Amino acid sequence: MLRTVQATRYVAPLREGGSVPALVEADDEGLYVVKLRGAAQGIKALIAEVLAGELIRAVGDVHPDLGLLVPDVVLVDLPAALSVAEPDPEIQDHIAASAGINAGLDHLPRALPYAPDGRTQPAADTAAAIVWLDALLENVDRTPRNPNLLAWHGRVWLIDQGASLYRHHAGLDPARATGPFVAIRDHVLLPRASSITDVDRRIADAAGPAAIAGAAALVPDAWMALVDPDGDAARARALYVADLSARHAGRTAFVEEAERARTA
Repeated sequence: MLRTVQATRYVAPLREGGSVPALVEADDEGLYVVKLRGAAQGIKALIAEVLAGELIRAVGDVHPDLGLLVPDVVLVDLPAALSVAEPDPEIQDHIAASAGINAGLDHLPRALPYAPDGRTQPAADTAAAIVWLDALLENVDRTPRNPNLLAWHGRVWLIDQGASLYRHHAGLDPARATGPFVAIRDHVLLPRASSITDVDRRIADAAGPAAIAGAAALVPDAWMALVDPDGDAARARALYVADLSARHAGRTAFVEEAERARTA
């Protein structure tokens, strides 16, 4: 289970991206970037944050040499009273609407946004693994315009997985889960990646149905219940696992698409 912390102090909004996450201090004295359930993207962005982030972490645990780094994810219990510390009325409303359990990422102090021409770069195989994972997870938001990568202590960290699993906003369907991911041609790391076909052979087993189910199990029941028409958390979780497992089984299409884009 993910660790739960209690937010004790609102520090500041992070005015990057559409969700305007909050930087908060918690009762463990840690600082966390909190994705708010009351923001425009809603609870599905939090589900994607946990499920995608923890699947990436699971692959990284099996292949530590690839350096697939994701900040620690915790569940942050946010009291509505913390909203009074924010002077912007719109952000204050987001915080107040987010009372309860939200997704928090460990804050990386003084981390810099990744730059394609910067000093901190991933190895070619690491870049390929990230491209592969983002194609599996259908992450539409790891582009030069918005890399959602940070450079910290000379290494590249993956942040903000909330744009993954984008089909769940229209409704998941395992029968329609397979196919290429055309948006991969815009991936910020594609020019630095080694063969996507080779990395598929290397890491696919580590991202299979067991790892998918393990990552999905970490999503709180309360969030899953909110995306099922009848509030059935178990059914919603099973649908996520079935859909992503079907996509993994039919990965040839997105692997070939990514490799074509890389070599174009």
